[in-house]
Amino acid sequence: MKIEKQETYLKEWQGHEEIAERMLPIIGHLYRDNNIVTTVYGRPLVNIATIDILKAHRFARLILDSELTVLETFPILEAIGKLDLAPARIDLGRLAVRFQAQKGKLGIDDFVRQELTSVNTGRTPLLDEPQDIVLYGFGRIGRLLARILVEKAGSGEKLRLRAAVVRKGSDDDLVKRASLLRRDSVHGPFNGIITIDEEENAIIANGNMIRIIYADAPENVDYTQYGIRNAILIDNTGKWRDRPGLGRHLQAKGISQVLLTAPGKGDIPNVVFGVNNELISQDEKLFSAASCTTNAIVPVLKAISDRFGIVSGHVETCHSYTNDQNLIDNYHKADRRGRAAALNMVITETGAAKAVAKVLPELTGKLTGNAIRVPTPNVSLAILNLQLSEKTDVQALNGYLRGMSLDSPLQNQIDYTNSPDIVSSDIVGSRYAGVVDSLATIVQGNHCVVYVWYDNEFGYSCQVVRMVQKMAGLELPTLPVEPKA
Repeated sequence: MKIEKQETYLKEWQGHEEIAERMLPIIGHLYRDNNIVTTVYGRPLVNIATIDILKAHRFARLILDSELTVLETFPILEAIGKLDLAPARIDLGRLAVRFQAQKGKLGIDDFVRQELTSVNTGRTPLLDEPQDIVLYGFGRIGRLLARILVEKAGSGEKLRLRAAVVRKGSDDDLVKRASLLRRDSVHGPFNGIITIDEEENAIIANGNMIRIIYADAPENVDYTQYGIRNAILIDNTGKWRDRPGLGRHLQAKGISQVLLTAPGKGDIPNVVFGVNNELISQDEKLFSAASCTTNAIVPVLKAISDRFGIVSGHVETCHSYTNDQNLIDNYHKADRRGRAAALNMVITETGAAKAVAKVLPELTGKLTGNAIRVPTPNVSLAILNLQLSEKTDVQALNGYLRGMSLDSPLQNQIDYTNSPDIVSSDIVGSRYAGVVDSLATIVQGNHCVVYVWYDNEFGYSCQVVRMVQKMAGLELPTLPVEPKA
């Protein structure tokens, strides 16, 4: 009996694996040729491996309370592949569940055609011409942004990373920068092939030519000489944070808008994608994507505030050390940050609590904040110690946050885990702004403590790219459309 069971498990796995392998070329064709992003309950299937397709289906059980397998979604995907669709995000999981619910009234091809009527209009470009992107700075965040933008290149009709602007470091500068993009001690190797074109002083990443431009001042670059026009420039140096400083980029030929990957000062709009996207408009030329910590905590704070109300609170972050700190003890203009980053926990300030008020005005004056830099190279932890407007309990608070992570407008920002063994390294590569650690949640009456993990490099970079897509007008319709209640 035990041997038969072993064979049953193995054969079932091999069967699912074979179907997932057959899904890959259809998913790739839809993405490259029609700019169709296929998902399973919000989990993207583009540019992932066979095993990741199976894991995405496994995730769906958290929403459905039952298993969803590739046996159910593969026929849906095949039917989609027969259509000539306009760009969209199409959820195979939701379509599969709907198809089962209609109990054979329509055949699968007719059902899919009916559900996708609004985009069954033929292949059309997302934009009149691809949106040029320029990175100003090519450090930790810059290189991760490059990875994500190359991954999302699709048919090349959307965002095109055209250049990275840096200060020349040495005669072999191009080789060294290509090597840093190719290998990363935290995030692993680049998923693809990287070569260099010395004549164009460019890095070729999966066929995308990224020019390396050397400059000492933003206004001194003429991007039009490289064929770059109306570009969105992402400043990930953090050197200029106010309107006069950041506005220097707009003096350069070829730049139309600027996005800062740090908290903006003055009247520069600070946007946490998913929360206050309404601030993004073509009339404004300068934006801030706030900080990694602000992006991690604001979606969770908004969710809690909307449901339970927040009277007051304190935000403490255990933040991985950064390049701003010293490797060993040495002079630093800031207090404590001169001490060896990899050897010490370092108490320092954080502007995250004040930054929250810029995104969620209803929390103005209600939060305090502090930070401890800890000896890890990536992934941080925010501890939200909150006084709520009403009493609740652990089950109710966790259940609500779980629901927000699975099926809400904030599902791409908030993730949720109930793993008893999760630690910081498990969060490396998370594409979410923050991950609620449900087993750490504490509730006593109207007082709660919520722990939120976040990949302060990759998760934040994903938020930045989401914002860039919004700035460029790249908002895909999501199908199927949920019926109105």
